[in-house]
Amino acid sequence: MLAYEPGDSPAHRLDPRTKLAAQFGFAIAAFGHGGPEALALLTAVALAAPASAGLSPFRALAAFRFVLVILLVAPLVAAATLGPPWLDVSAGAASALASYRVLLVLLVSAAYVASTPARDSRTAIQWLLPGRIGVTLGVGVGLVFRFFPVLLSDLRSIRDAMAARGGDRGSFVERARRIGVRGVDRTFRRADRLAVALQARCFAWNPTLPTLSFGTRDAPVLALAVGLAISPLL
Repeated sequence: MLAYEPGDSPAHRLDPRTKLAAQFGFAIAAFGHGGPEALALLTAVALAAPASAGLSPFRALAAFRFVLVILLVAPLVAAATLGPPWLDVSAGAASALASYRVLLVLLVSAAYVASTPARDSRTAIQWLLPGRIGVTLGVGVGLVFRFFPVLLSDLRSIRDAMAARGGDRGSFVERARRIGVRGVDRTFRRADRLAVALQARCFAWNPTLPTLSFGTRDAPVLALAVGLAISPLL
């Protein structure tokens, strides 16, 4: 599971708005270009992105292993037909290309997650979307970044506790049902405690957030983001 890791890598020193712009521009370029030369260049950028955050590309891919399974299965499902010739190669190839583009975007997103605190992400979103919408979205993103790793840890502890009691010998459906029921129960209890904790700490929709500022190091990344965003039009 990817999460923010404190550090002093080049990606850590960038303004979160710059990193969001880079992700946006890269996604446009990834889905706007279809030529092999452009995809090769974008692949190099995608592989360099995790390294800029002190993260191995292999570790980033491992964090997305469940998504990778879907990306690998999708071309097979797209290529399958209900009648002769039973296999549509062109449809499978188009789906495989789309899956590859999603994979490149995920690698760039991994660099953002590993190098950006949840509080900075909330500040950047509220800067991009002023008003109530930005505040609500910023709070939601902040809670997801903090809450989701805890929920995954709960599911792993439930699975390990079941295995310690011999509960891993039953059918897959029964094990999934038990983990799901106990996971949902623990999630609701955590949500209740979170609500009480927020009230106890006088949770405010307009807290004092950190001040963001662009630096000279942001300029080349912002230029790259703009270049990637408009490259499909050139």
